Amino acid sequence: MRPPDPFRYTKSVKERPADLAVNGGTPAFAETLHVGRPNIGDRARFLERAAAILDRRWLTNDGDMVRAFEREVAAACGVPHVVAVCNGTMALALACRALGLTGEVIVPSFTFVATAHVLEWHGLVPVFCDVDPATHTLDPDRVEELLSDRTSAILGVHLWGRACDVERLRTLADRRRLALLFDAAHAFACHRDGVPVGSFGDAAALSFHATKIVNAFEGGAVATRDGELAARLRLLRNSGFAGIDRVAAVGLNAKMTEVSAAMGLTSLESLAVFLEANRANYAAYVSNLDGLPGIRLVDTGTSRAHVVIEVDQEVCGVSRDRLVEILWAENVRARRYFHPGCHRQAPYAERYPAAGARLPVTERLAEQVLVLPTGTAVTPGDVAEACSIVRVAIGER
Repeated sequence: MRPPDPFRYTKSVKERPADLAVNGGTPAFAETLHVGRPNIGDRARFLERAAAILDRRWLTNDGDMVRAFEREVAAACGVPHVVAVCNGTMALALACRALGLTGEVIVPSFTFVATAHVLEWHGLVPVFCDVDPATHTLDPDRVEELLSDRTSAILGVHLWGRACDVERLRTLADRRRLALLFDAAHAFACHRDGVPVGSFGDAAALSFHATKIVNAFEGGAVATRDGELAARLRLLRNSGFAGIDRVAAVGLNAKMTEVSAAMGLTSLESLAVFLEANRANYAAYVSNLDGLPGIRLVDTGTSRAHVVIEVDQEVCGVSRDRLVEILWAENVRARRYFHPGCHRQAPYAERYPAAGARLPVTERLAEQVLVLPTGTAVTPGDVAEACSIVRVAIGER
């Protein structure tokens, strides 16, 4: 982890609201802090792998790099099968297809909209369910209320890397003979009671997008314990080809490229460094936000790849959206996740106009949640500076 850079800051001390950049002061950061700025591993090792790919002239189609990446991800997830694909959305899409889902699928609205879009693309009906106020993951009690004869699956999201209540969801799924699928895009390198989060359910869709703790430039994978399901996934990701010239299913071209797998392998080799940076930053946020009225730091997954706060305007006197405006003026690009909720985005808002009435927790979180910068491009010193801005914004300097 690199030491604090003295040239990152403008040396603009924030002691009172008039000092804030939004009020005419100098921005605290000369270099912008981003949420999800990519972690970069050993460049020389990546370039070595890239050269080997070029030397072999095998750029895609299940080459050595992809197979090695699948083995490493499977070991990390504690499952026997991992099928690498071009991105996390495609991982979820192929899993839905391979599981043969039909009719309705229970899914949270408080998630990245791609989770719902995958269902829509498959002609499935997303039934938006509320989440637990503490974990932000599916509330099993609300899931049970929404189950019907048309339900084919429960799709949980391990949000912020925090695992869903997998035991209760498994019980509900087994009782109705439903598929249990997880969107684990946030959950790589996260554990629940020592068990890798990617190992739960019939299948888990992973993301290795540039913003994730381990990135493959762009990439995804499906982790599963089911060998037959893995075989179907491999068929579907390669346009349905079961051999050189025999098509056995309606598939797509969803393959991961060799260069993406090379980046993924290089990222995996630096995972310990990435985790150390995240955990140091998270500890700094805990220290600097502790006791701040109206600011709740959410307990996220064990990778600490996400730093999430809830902003209660009634207590701290500042709305989440105003705090975003203040931080952006200081070059701290905090983000509103997942605003305003899938049920208020197209096409779902028009199709399900009354959905918000059964999603009170989701509606509140969509107005209060704020994600703050972390990762190897951020230092604990940056965190302390950003938190000082929050303190001034709510009058607690």
